[in-house]
Amino acid sequence: MGSRQDSNPYDEERVNPFASSGSSSTLSPLPQERVEYERGGTTISVPSDNTMDLKAKEKELQAKEADLKRREEELQKREEAIARSGVVVEVKNWPPFYPVIHHDIATEIPIHLQKIQYVAFGSWLGLILCLMWNFIAVTAAWFQGESASIWLLAVIYIITGVPGSYLLWYRPLYRAMRTDSAIKFTFFFLTYICHIIFCILATLAPPIFIKGRSLAGFMPAFDYLGWNAALGGLYFIGFALFAIETAISIWVIQQVYLYFRGSGKAATMKREATKSTMMSALS
Repeated sequence: MGSRQDSNPYDEERVNPFASSGSSSTLSPLPQERVEYERGGTTISVPSDNTMDLKAKEKELQAKEADLKRREEELQKREEAIARSGVVVEVKNWPPFYPVIHHDIATEIPIHLQKIQYVAFGSWLGLILCLMWNFIAVTAAWFQGESASIWLLAVIYIITGVPGSYLLWYRPLYRAMRTDSAIKFTFFFLTYICHIIFCILATLAPPIFIKGRSLAGFMPAFDYLGWNAALGGLYFIGFALFAIETAISIWVIQQVYLYFRGSGKAATMKREATKSTMMSALS
């Protein structure tokens, strides 16, 4: 019969509950599930596919924190052990622009000894100034026709004098003042006397080694003044610097010796020396 058949009741577009009118039959993706992640009292909403990454990062962070805490505990234990053993850790802090030595008079030296220590420090800096000026004066003399040997000696004075003076007498005095050690005081006296003898020789510069012209002292300054006033002036400045250095050094050793005797360190050293002599004789 000619009746019109109904359209297909199973037509895909009619029965698809996910398809909207006028759109294709492609399924739309489900929205990502979000979970609540609490850290440090703050709740953060993150996608579920990032939860595992966050947990891994959290474990990594906790491991780093535990390692840092362990290192801090080890460092604290080392510092406590050093403090118990009496060893002082000297951090280089001077000069400020390029620290090469440890120096902190205001903190480490007793207040009644700080003046002496500051003057001794000035004496050490003064010696460096003297040796540098001596090098300049001797270099000028070399340019005026003097032997190169005097210039080489001036270089040796700087190379050995600057670190040698620090290691042999300034640092022993610094540590003696800080620890009140009689042995360190004694070592300082022995080496500082040698320093004063050198300063006296440099001040006069007698004609012992190469007519004394490797040192900018009084005698070569007087000789140069007769034929080269400028060179003689350089040597006279060196003479004045060495003379001032000698005077300051004599004051320092006098003050240190007065403290050494007044504090009873001299008597202590005498008793120890007598005791060691008797023990050697009996053994």
